[in-house]
Amino acid sequence: MNARKLGNTGINIAPVVFGGNVLGWTVDEPTGFAILDAFVDHGFNAIDTADVYSSWAPGNRGGESEAMIGRWLKARPGMRDRITIFTKVGSDMGAPGQKGLSERWIMQAVDHSLQRLGTDVIDLYFSHWPDPETPQEETLGAFGKLIAAGKVRAIGASNLDAGQLRAALALAEQDLPRYGVLQPEYNLHDRSGFEGPLQDLCLQEDLGVVTYFSLASGFLSGKYRSADDLVISVRGEDVGRYLTPRGLALLDILHDVANRSAAKPAEVALAWLMAQPGVTAPIASATRVAHVQSFARAASLRLSAEDLDRFAALPTH
Repeated sequence: MNARKLGNTGINIAPVVFGGNVLGWTVDEPTGFAILDAFVDHGFNAIDTADVYSSWAPGNRGGESEAMIGRWLKARPGMRDRITIFTKVGSDMGAPGQKGLSERWIMQAVDHSLQRLGTDVIDLYFSHWPDPETPQEETLGAFGKLIAAGKVRAIGASNLDAGQLRAALALAEQDLPRYGVLQPEYNLHDRSGFEGPLQDLCLQEDLGVVTYFSLASGFLSGKYRSADDLVISVRGEDVGRYLTPRGLALLDILHDVANRSAAKPAEVALAWLMAQPGVTAPIASATRVAHVQSFARAASLRLSAEDLDRFAALPTH
């Protein structure tokens, strides 16, 4: 599988990143191990997680996803050298002082993540959300110390707008480390938050881009067409907002392109992301091995100029 350059980080990844938010939530350990094995067997090599995953599931406290990945790596000698690990810091972990992007918390959180993952270094460490209470200089200074200590190889930011990202990149002039990757919400339905100034900035500054909610919480799988379909999965409650005239019109085109391409709607949606300027790879979750097989088909799917034009003509709002 052809690897893609992840901005200027020096990291190369396959064109789909595994979304680890499902681990310890909708995916138990035996299933998770089988999915991760299949992911690597199909030629993929990057896994995205976060310290907070999957705290929202009943009985969870956060860290379940990282810990499952760590146990999988321990059970697979030599696998760590084949895998690129992304994780994040900044979300509320549910205890006093355990959130945000202060140097104090970052220095504690990274050691927690390293312990759960069972590794000495995180390949790509993201700030998960902007922290209005902490200057970016403090956050980047902490990341610089982690890079110098060999605990982190490269850094990225999730959920920054163009102004925030531009300000962070300008701090490189103060001898602070530079974000090399952006992780925005971006998919065929939700385009306006990335397209425009933010996408232009990423292209201009040679930042890698890995997108989250790449399938719009499963809406772009095509299996949700009415309110009655929302009970299909635990994520159904997140999909209802897409059931609008605009969303259904998008599904009609998506199904048509998929039928003519002998592909599934989700495969077309991922292939569309891979074809967008500046996008390195979409992040996509899997709850079955069959989903990983679908990722592989998406990675080899090339949409025609006509199909890309049909999607481009859709309104973004």
